[in-house]
Amino acid sequence: MDPKRVVEQGYDRIAQQYLDWVLTEPAEARVRYTQVLLERLPARARVLDLGCGAGLPTTRALAERFWVIGADISARQVALARQNVPAAAFLQADIGTLSLAPESLDGVSAFYSIIHVPREEQPDLLRRIAAWLRPGGLFVATLGARAHAVDYADDFLGAPMYWSSYDADTNRRLVEQAGLRTLSAREETTVELGDPVVFLWVVAEKPAASAHGRVCPDANN
Repeated sequence: MDPKRVVEQGYDRIAQQYLDWVLTEPAEARVRYTQVLLERLPARARVLDLGCGAGLPTTRALAERFWVIGADISARQVALARQNVPAAAFLQADIGTLSLAPESLDGVSAFYSIIHVPREEQPDLLRRIAAWLRPGGLFVATLGARAHAVDYADDFLGAPMYWSSYDADTNRRLVEQAGLRTLSAREETTVELGDPVVFLWVVAEKPAASAHGRVCPDANN
């Protein structure tokens, strides 16, 4: 099994079904954490939506205030996103290997997407996200709360699907080791297809640099 092909082909197959499900059963946490970005970042900030899906509801909400680029591994999802959010830019890409310019972004959102990347790639992805952010930039994401090297379903809304994650404590540590300062990291339960599922929702920022180029210490430490 090639995990990334499973994810890519799966979302190509169920792109519309997934969008219908997301819009029919909106996750309250998704709305609340989108609001974190909307409230903390300035207008016209440059924001990357990692795993943008079909662009609804998150990418559209962000694009109403920010300059947004969405990235997704599924070509079908990206095609829908371009239709749904014409104000944003989109690219089809494996987010696990995506390369962007250092300090080119003010914010990165990653809702329910990093958990589709094999977990051995996730520490490097977090480091690259930290590198993409400008000092003071914001990272808001869904990470795993339970350890699953491989979590596979034969039928997720009509297609096979793959997930992978570390436990919550490990993910909290990986975010800090990537060079980000955690503002909050809370386990939140949502109901998916009738079953409760726990995710770790993280809000973190890239520490600001001092005039000498060193990272300023946290004033609370």
